Amino acid sequence: MSGKFNTLLIQEERKIAVSKLLKSMKNKEEQLQPIFSHVEPVFAVKDVTETILYWQNVLGFPNKWTWDEPPTFGAVSWQKVHVQFYEDEALAAASKGNSIWIRLQHIEELYKLHQEKNADIVAPLEKKPWGMWQYTVREINGYFLHFAGVISETKKSETNLSQNINILERTPSINEYRHLASAVGWSPSTNDEMIEKILSAALFGVVAKDNATDETVGCALLLGDDATFYYVKDVMVHPAWQRKRVGTALMQALNNWVERNAANNALVALITGEGLEPFYQQFGFAQAFSMLRYIQQKNK
Repeated sequence: MSGKFNTLLIQEERKIAVSKLLKSMKNKEEQLQPIFSHVEPVFAVKDVTETILYWQNVLGFPNKWTWDEPPTFGAVSWQKVHVQFYEDEALAAASKGNSIWIRLQHIEELYKLHQEKNADIVAPLEKKPWGMWQYTVREINGYFLHFAGVISETKKSETNLSQNINILERTPSINEYRHLASAVGWSPSTNDEMIEKILSAALFGVVAKDNATDETVGCALLLGDDATFYYVKDVMVHPAWQRKRVGTALMQALNNWVERNAANNALVALITGEGLEPFYQQFGFAQAFSMLRYIQQKNK
């Protein structure tokens, strides 16, 4: 009797567990977050047909659609950039001077195209204080289009690493990490406990030391499961030492450690900004599709 009772009890517990699991899955489905595709600015214009012709023939946008005949509504697109237009002459006159900001890669090529097409370039292509290159076009309705992107610096790096630089296999101290993050324009945490967590998570780290001043001028961290997956993180070089082979020496040291310690076919990944791909390609990295998510904690 006792054995039969235990069997019935186990079956009932399993039913309860399955029920809880299904309920949990349902709750998760109900809590799905919206997934955004893109933003489409909508401009009031005097003439939809004339505007679309301009955006195609002068600005280079290859795709279009229109509504009504003659068109009173329409749009152009180029890859992931979509812009809509609707006919409202009075609002168009009052809206002159409004603008949109469009980010792209290979901005130099688009700038050349707009020069060749005699677009009304009211601000030339130049590097802005925040680090991006940008130029501005005033289109035929008086709207300003700010095109922006990253251009790889053409300044040649030095051939050899300075004899004053010593590469040490260790993670940076809290103060060293904070100093480098501030120097390269990041926003380092002022919380020592948070920085300590960042540093203690590293499997391996390297720092670049200037023997002449005893200052740490660069660092790089390697995270992972110490088996089949590794992640290169926080490669930082003080601006005064950039393009002087310090970053190359740091990455080479990380590469050497991985090749000595990682399992066969282990994956090594990193996330980098636009324009830095050639630097990492010299260490065997290749571009790949990735997905990112930033956690925004409420009440923090």
